[in-house]
Amino acid sequence: MRLKDGVDIYAILRRYWGYGSFRPMQEEIIRSVLDGNDTLGLLPTGGGKSVTFQVPALAIEGLTLVVTPLISLMKDQVDNLRDRGVSAMFLHSGLTLRETRLALDKCRLGKAKMLYLSPEKLQSKSFASKLRDLPVSLIVVDEAHCISQWGYDFRPSYLRITDVREMFPDAPVLALTASATPEVVDDIKEKLSFRNGGKVFRLSFTRDNISFVVRYDDYKERQLLNVVKKVSGCSIVYVRSRRRTREIAEFLMNNGVTADFYHAGLAPEDKNEKQNRWKRDEVRVIVATNAFGMGIDKPDVRLVVHYDLPSSLEEYYQEAGRAGRDGKPAYAVVVAAKTDKGLLSRRVSDAFPDKDFIRGVYGKLCVFLNLAMGEGYGQLAEFDFADFCSRFSLPVIAADSALKLLTQAGYIEYIDDLSARSRIMMTVTRHELYDVDLDPQTERVLQAILRTYTGIFSDYEHIDEQSLGHRLELTPRSVYDSLLKLGRMHIIHYVPRKAIPYIYMSRSREPDGDVLLPKNVYEFRKERMVHRVEAMKRFVFDSADCRVNTMLEYFGEQPKGECGSCDVCRSKKHVALPTSADVEAAERTVAYLCSQSPSGRSVDYLLSVSGLPREVVVAAVRGLLDRGDIVRRDSGKFCVGNPEK
Repeated sequence: MRLKDGVDIYAILRRYWGYGSFRPMQEEIIRSVLDGNDTLGLLPTGGGKSVTFQVPALAIEGLTLVVTPLISLMKDQVDNLRDRGVSAMFLHSGLTLRETRLALDKCRLGKAKMLYLSPEKLQSKSFASKLRDLPVSLIVVDEAHCISQWGYDFRPSYLRITDVREMFPDAPVLALTASATPEVVDDIKEKLSFRNGGKVFRLSFTRDNISFVVRYDDYKERQLLNVVKKVSGCSIVYVRSRRRTREIAEFLMNNGVTADFYHAGLAPEDKNEKQNRWKRDEVRVIVATNAFGMGIDKPDVRLVVHYDLPSSLEEYYQEAGRAGRDGKPAYAVVVAAKTDKGLLSRRVSDAFPDKDFIRGVYGKLCVFLNLAMGEGYGQLAEFDFADFCSRFSLPVIAADSALKLLTQAGYIEYIDDLSARSRIMMTVTRHELYDVDLDPQTERVLQAILRTYTGIFSDYEHIDEQSLGHRLELTPRSVYDSLLKLGRMHIIHYVPRKAIPYIYMSRSREPDGDVLLPKNVYEFRKERMVHRVEAMKRFVFDSADCRVNTMLEYFGEQPKGECGSCDVCRSKKHVALPTSADVEAAERTVAYLCSQSPSGRSVDYLLSVSGLPREVVVAAVRGLLDRGDIVRRDSGKFCVGNPEK
């Protein structure tokens, strides 16, 4: 890796981002990369991960390759870089061969500093051979936890990054993630073949300005409204279904709170409009699935509410961390009902359906795609998931999980990107346009394109048929027909927006009975999900310990003391300390109750059965734990003797 002459990372930061100084840990990561070290950066949500590779990319000679699974974020970052005067390209499986060839040519000729790449592109041997011709000086792996089979979002295509390392042995690797347990950190370093152990930079997971709070209520809408009205300012409410985004937004609106909804199934123009209205504070609350938030640079979010529980503390931490990026006080609130415990447990069986069911889904998929035995290798086909489930009467959630497990086992690649926008590029010169004979409507559309999209003679531009039609007083269908006509005349290359996922066949069709799900894909990952779900249950439903400390311990960080601001810590401040006699009596009761169940007793059970005040029960549990009279199981329950592993 070669540095540009007279490089100054502070000058780069000021010129392209307008900042006078780096955020905590950014400079350390950047200097490690520029020294040629393999580097792992663990920066919490909002910690400024992108700057840690974008600054080095501008400081070195050659091309920086950025592997990221977030296609919509990839597009946004490339657009933002271009707006700042930085040449950048992106590639994913939704692009045409022509678009891919153009992007690679620009990178090969040194006309781009960064190439963003989706991991599934690395599955193609022909594409991998084209990469060899690029002047790659730095390899960046964003969302690096995806390479670990122990991570909460393991993606087999990430394992191909090791092939890229072999192509460019002199290029250091920078791996970035917002949340990872110690086990995942070690796995990332191993999978990416870190040289000499590499360097690891970790910011504390503590967010001192965020108060983590859990509110229990079986009528969750009532509690949500109470929380939203008590905490003023910009807010995000996370739910887990698209239908519920609309329902909750309407509920808030009907109760005097300005709100809107957001999910991945919306048209790109609708997403942008809703996101921008929220950013401009025209809407106070956005109710969204987890599709909302990645790359959202809005520092003044005062409240993040989880109406539905995520399946892991990694997901929760990333989403809750979108509150208070400006360093001012903010709240992360979980609204929980008793039924949420069972719902969390059910997600394990939803995510890991029976193996015979998965094999059946594979066979039905091959029939759906009209693949004969031994055929299909390398085929990329549009895939209507709703039609697939309807035709074979498949449960939607289990079928989706089966397709993802088949992807992880290497049989298929299930590409569920609904955000690809329409694109156009001129295929003739301006001079050649003078000889073109067009009907009046098509001529108007072409002239509007030439006025609006100035870069289309050298690159593809995203186009919005609806807004173009509105400006010309034409229907979107009329604009679409004119664009197709221009395409047939070879004046433009038009790629209409896709709203259907893809299936890429990583192998030829095999008999259903021969489909194998390795332990590291099924059993081991199911076990890890159970572990993550149980940790989420402890965080929400165990009110004995500081909630921040519960998270820190999960992520392998040693707490320095109780946070003092979560609901558990705040409740202690307002309660008189129990007397020693109260605690001694309570210890006898707690020890007896714990001895009656080999599986252990939860704090909630001890409270409900004993009828004692919470502070007395908590003090009794701590005393018994300190003396070893009871022990804590992995489930968070307490029992007498050694817990079963």
